[in-house]
Amino acid sequence: MARERWQLEMGARVIEGGRVRFRVWAPAASTVEVEVYPPPEGTVRHPMSRDGDGVWSAEVALPPDTFYRYHLNEEWGYPDPYSRSQPEGVHGPSQVVDPAAFSWSDGGWRGLDPEALVIYECHVGTCTAEGTFDALIDRLDALRSLGVTALELMPVAEFPGKRNWGYDGVDLFAPSSVYGGPEALRRLVDAAHARGLGVILDVVYNHLGPDGNYLRMYSPDYFTGRYQTPWGDAVNFDGANSGWVRRFFVDNALYWLHEYHIDGFRLDATDQIYDESPLHILRELGEAARERGPSGRRPLLIAENEPNDLRIVLPRDAGGYGLDGLWLDDFHHSAHVLLTGENPGYLSRFQGTTEEIARLLRTGTLYHEAPPGSDASDVPARQLVYCLQNHDQVGNRPAGERLAHLIDLERYKAACALLLLSPGTPLLFMGDEFAATTPFLFFTDHQGELGEQVAAGRRAEFKDFWADRDPQQHVSDPQAEETFLRSKLDLSQREQPPHDGILRLFQELLRLRREDPVLQRQDRSRLRAEALSPELLALERWDEAGHRLLLLVNFGEAARFDASEQAWLGDSTLAWRPLLSTAEARFAGPGSDLATLALRPGAVVDLPPRCAVLWAAEKEA
Repeated sequence: MARERWQLEMGARVIEGGRVRFRVWAPAASTVEVEVYPPPEGTVRHPMSRDGDGVWSAEVALPPDTFYRYHLNEEWGYPDPYSRSQPEGVHGPSQVVDPAAFSWSDGGWRGLDPEALVIYECHVGTCTAEGTFDALIDRLDALRSLGVTALELMPVAEFPGKRNWGYDGVDLFAPSSVYGGPEALRRLVDAAHARGLGVILDVVYNHLGPDGNYLRMYSPDYFTGRYQTPWGDAVNFDGANSGWVRRFFVDNALYWLHEYHIDGFRLDATDQIYDESPLHILRELGEAARERGPSGRRPLLIAENEPNDLRIVLPRDAGGYGLDGLWLDDFHHSAHVLLTGENPGYLSRFQGTTEEIARLLRTGTLYHEAPPGSDASDVPARQLVYCLQNHDQVGNRPAGERLAHLIDLERYKAACALLLLSPGTPLLFMGDEFAATTPFLFFTDHQGELGEQVAAGRRAEFKDFWADRDPQQHVSDPQAEETFLRSKLDLSQREQPPHDGILRLFQELLRLRREDPVLQRQDRSRLRAEALSPELLALERWDEAGHRLLLLVNFGEAARFDASEQAWLGDSTLAWRPLLSTAEARFAGPGSDLATLALRPGAVVDLPPRCAVLWAAEKEA
């Protein structure tokens, strides 16, 4: 049976006859009016009628693009909670948008393949010089040739000011006017699908920003003081009137899937979503996306969760929520400690050893929560998203340093090879692929006292976490426009050495991941990972057809590998043909002769310092 056609019932909906139907949930209001701004007549207020259950509605003859506000109890007008567009920012009027006016060309697109997912996280405002959705279209061909399959956009909901990471969004249905607004986002998604790229949207369902959040004006029940988050009162998912609050966020997910053809979501900080109801909101979101999303496209839902709660990805019959992926920081944390020696704050419980990383590759996680009788072995490798850095890990440093700022490029390339040739789902942060030298800093554009509080809070945060640094000297002012401008990628570096060689390395690693029969399979059951020394790690992978690969990652000086001493290694009669070394000159390395790295049964090979080498197994003639 065909699915019923979905449409957003709340907010401003264009209907037949040149009319717009307005619906808003405002249970405590005694009167509600919609004030419209149809030029050239000026503003006109239309009374709304009470439909029941706190919903008010009205139908008005209006053209699309009309501006409007809701007036509650004859007080000052507020933006629509379901506003599709805020051209004048978070404090301005909402705008009527007709989603049917856009002509999509992606009818043949069938969504992302979870078995071949390679994610590229980017911030729209800093990924290009222009900082817009349309400018990002010009980067899509390069991303496709790189080998990624999904573009993950940091939050794009309307935020206060002209620059923001996006986690201060307050109009969750309105694509940022700074980035180009609704039609520009549709053009970006349509263009991505034309190139075989999916688009994942980072959404924030644990809080709204501090400036321009008018939800409490419509109902105090949007939030609850029964739970506290780092941003204040939690979203009310299980208290009085929570049914309408849950609907608001479920509607938001379905809206992006239907009206923007988004392919999936990264759900921010789900450990700060509190819900003691029988049906957890995360499970409800997942079920709604699959059962009420676009026909023929299966959306992917990936959740960030600091304690790594495995319920997120466990099947529903195992007590889980049945989502598709867990954004897992364990790989970053352990590798970062190993590579840099830094271990302040939450990094302190990670040893940063090759043995720890090998254990992570074998088991999937180092730390997690799980229902009784479940553990990480129940979670397929494809559902665990690994990275060497992301917006949090770079941007929450005082100077926004990337990993390539902190270690030499040879060790950086070796670590990237380990990430991309491991079975977990890899996530790249924009600029990783060419070791960008530009920082990624925390930036905001809040007005007045709030801006001063944000800057002061940032300095206090770093004083605790980076006790060895003077926050007055080393913390960039998040309110300064220069902080934002310094965070923009310099894309010209991709054609300059050594960055061009690093880009070639990423392209080759991702080509192998895409084409090699072993690397295609994200199979942790056919894997051996061993720490051979404090600096040397080995990863062997194979498939059921007998194809085998061996990766050695040397984080230290030149090392000797004696195959005859490796009892863990597979078939001892195999010879190993070198496929790639990160030290090759084509990858901006010092040079490496692959012929000298051929590994005969029981033989010894000398590994270059700070490099990764990949071999394929061959039977001796």
